[in-house]
Amino acid sequence: PSAVMAVIAAAVVGLHPGSVSAQRSAAPTQPVAQALRGAWDGAKKNIKESGDVMPEANFTFRPVDSVRTFGQILAHVAGANYEFCSAAKGEKSPHAEDEFEKTATTRAAILKAVGESLAYCDAVFAAQTDKSLGEAITMPFGMGPGTRAGALIGNVGHLNEHYGNLVTYFRIKGIVPP
Repeated sequence: PSAVMAVIAAAVVGLHPGSVSAQRSAAPTQPVAQALRGAWDGAKKNIKESGDVMPEANFTFRPVDSVRTFGQILAHVAGANYEFCSAAKGEKSPHAEDEFEKTATTRAAILKAVGESLAYCDAVFAAQTDKSLGEAITMPFGMGPGTRAGALIGNVGHLNEHYGNLVTYFRIKGIVPP
């Protein structure tokens, strides 16, 4: 009966019966690094698509005077990406956290800064292994000692935090967020 159930289970999921055990044993070689890259890819996609979807006229929108505009949030994220990823890379950030909020004032300039910061971080995330993620670094923003994983997890969390802000801006404007 158990062999029959295995064949039925394989048929239900559309797999050849011989491939079920092969799939179970195919564990990723760098599971932590791969999981972190997956989280990065999702957060990165939401930020990039947010900039792509929001019309230029709404880049100066802010729900209340005490918060950043839509464009300022993206510009802030671009600068912070460099801070987090340069710390993980073990180098001085090529851009200050607030640089783009001060200098990138058009949609085109903001999207360029975001795109370049995402590409910079892509290389840092791609270079990580499970071992390298545990290595000690100096964390960004004066947070003291930490690990590469800590900096990169912080970056993913930061992107997700600000994507949440952007979703509210989209909803207020009647736009479905990406």
